[in-house]
Amino acid sequence: MNYSKNIFYVSSVLTDRYKDYSHNNKKNPLEELFFILCSVKTNMAKYHNTYRAFRKEFPRFEMVAEAPAEYIAKTLAIGGLAKQKSIAFKKAIDMIIERFGKPTLAPLREMSDSECEQFLTVLPGVGKKVARCVMLYSLNRQVFPVDSHCWKICRRLGWVRRTTKEQKPSQRDMDRLQKKIPPELRFSLHVNMVSLGREICLPRKPKCSICPIESYCKKISVK
Repeated sequence: MNYSKNIFYVSSVLTDRYKDYSHNNKKNPLEELFFILCSVKTNMAKYHNTYRAFRKEFPRFEMVAEAPAEYIAKTLAIGGLAKQKSIAFKKAIDMIIERFGKPTLAPLREMSDSECEQFLTVLPGVGKKVARCVMLYSLNRQVFPVDSHCWKICRRLGWVRRTTKEQKPSQRDMDRLQKKIPPELRFSLHVNMVSLGREICLPRKPKCSICPIESYCKKISVK
């Protein structure tokens, strides 16, 4: 089976198992931005609770613009890195209001993919992964966010190799991997790899014996 068929096969198998579950991501791009920022360097339960606490305290995003970073940090304490994230939240909302006149990312719907990504990655705390999550989930763009699950699984499948000594992907790695994934498969592969990574393809001691795509794994040792 050639490389292209391999990708389509893996995508089909994972879709059958996980049904393209979208992990409670948000349709509103500004909500999605803060939801993804809450998820940085924390586990699923904690970032869901963090986002709920944040939105309970700030039901309107105008309130974030009016609040000091120290107060925002109190709502983010559950997920860790509260000080850093609160500063990023505050600066991001200020930059968005300066650009669009109010706290909204709706104007991104009229932008090209490259323009969306360029704007989002200027915001504090937003790299290509976060930007592409916003684009994928909230703007219906055919991009492939490379989070830790996608990177780990694609490495184990032998679809991509890392270009640095770091275990996590570089910006170049993210672009290379995205180009390998057919646009029409990017949403389903991303969301289903997140599901697989959480359930079976664990960083340490992966459950290979019950993995639905085990036969295509190259057994590459990755963290």
